[in-house]
Amino acid sequence: MNNLKVLDVTLRDGGCVNDFNFGQAYMEKILNAQENAGVDVIELGYIDEKRGSQSGRTQYINEQVIPQCILKHKKPGVSYVVMMDYGKFDVSKLGQRTSNGIDGIRVAFHKKNCKDIIALGRQIIDKGYQFYIQPMITLRYSDIELLNLISLVNAELPDASGFYIVDSFGEMRPNDMSRMLNLVDHNLISTMPIGFHSHNNLQMSYSNAIALLQFPTNRDLMLDCSIMGMGKGAGNLNTELLLEHLNLYYGKNYKISPLLEVIDKVINQLHSEFYWGYAPEYYLSAINQCTPSYASHFYDRHMLPIDQVSELLGMIAPEKKISFDKNYAEELYRKYNESKAVEDADVVEELKKIFYKKRILLIAPGKSITAAADKIKEISEKENVITIGLNTPLDINDYLLTTRQEVYTAAVAEGMNLIVPSSVTKGGRGNVKILNYSNWIDIDEDRSTHDSSSVVALKLMQSCGVKNIMLAGFDGFSSDINKNYYDENMRRPVSAERAEKRNKYYKKLIEGVRKSGISVEFVTPSVYQ
Repeated sequence: MNNLKVLDVTLRDGGCVNDFNFGQAYMEKILNAQENAGVDVIELGYIDEKRGSQSGRTQYINEQVIPQCILKHKKPGVSYVVMMDYGKFDVSKLGQRTSNGIDGIRVAFHKKNCKDIIALGRQIIDKGYQFYIQPMITLRYSDIELLNLISLVNAELPDASGFYIVDSFGEMRPNDMSRMLNLVDHNLISTMPIGFHSHNNLQMSYSNAIALLQFPTNRDLMLDCSIMGMGKGAGNLNTELLLEHLNLYYGKNYKISPLLEVIDKVINQLHSEFYWGYAPEYYLSAINQCTPSYASHFYDRHMLPIDQVSELLGMIAPEKKISFDKNYAEELYRKYNESKAVEDADVVEELKKIFYKKRILLIAPGKSITAAADKIKEISEKENVITIGLNTPLDINDYLLTTRQEVYTAAVAEGMNLIVPSSVTKGGRGNVKILNYSNWIDIDEDRSTHDSSSVVALKLMQSCGVKNIMLAGFDGFSSDINKNYYDENMRRPVSAERAEKRNKYYKKLIEGVRKSGISVEFVTPSVYQ
């Protein structure tokens, strides 16, 4: 290679982790670290007309606000770029490049928009900006499709600043890199650099970067990376690892210490709040060749075991894999569970006879039940009180209602009285009562499916004519992973946005139970009170 440039995407791809809400102080600290490390190109974020803002976030309403938001001083020798998703910014509104503003724009686009990208790129170049071509999920292009795109670029955009191979789903391996590099290098105009943007779903980002570096070519190359790999899903190639490798073997002189300092003071804090990195669900995304957003949705939103996540990812239609469709994901999830339907009329009648006019103590797995253990036990021993644990297998339970396979399996072995939806099991006997899944879930106005043990239990109690419900362990959700559950094994990261949405939903659900005529009281503190 003639020349190699490193492009750090922390403020952009990293923003997919925290909804671009870095805050001004963190934005500036990350930018200073990138500059002091000697990074060649720094990506400052996205420009997005609809979701962009003017301060505190790295998703900007337009390019004009960037000098005031973050780019207050430019370091000589560094290029500053932003990304634009095709269709999310009207390029006709883009101003001419200025000395104090961004230097370049990277446009990410899907295969169907290949031809449209040519005219858009010409507008950007004509306004003085560097223009980088980012064909998303490049591996999905057939050889002829990629050659056709390259031919268009050669003919119409020979002055573009770079053509990228983009591993959007982290599914590429070194042999894929070799094939793509040979195809692009042998056909792309020789003056144009080749870039590579990776995701680390299969932990192949570093290996693929080495494959690029070892590829025999005389053209310039670009490698994307982020500090501590901060990025969507499993994250990206680690900047600090890449720079160290380039210093050791390619005669570079990047400074690693600024990156380690910002990791210590900023990135570690972000990582504790917003997890990214390798996880089984992202591995499954890669091998199923779909956006990791589906895996995150099924795993985090519905808290499914990994084997069920795998089944659901395998059911996604090919045309739906490229971009996440929440409504489609929810429909698929419901159909998956509804396929396990059972007739539950007799079971419900039996439970009505047991619960009718009774006082019901529902015990959820909130952390508060540990401190209130004596109080909860005292209530459970009162006459006319029936205790139902919700995914919470306590000794005081008269019944355990669970929506989790692992809890069900353990409880069966213990001989507990069980209530489970058909999504957990279709076949039960003895003390296992099976409810038909679709009869006891809730679908809100956003078409989101709510099928937690709490939802099933509260709907069941309404149907059974109970007179009073006492709630223990209904603490509410927090973005602090250590605050949500009494059992550490149940801990899962929850974003602040997700926690707020869940709390809003459950508060409304409980209020609906009250309005139906059932008395509801809280035994332990709750955000739902």
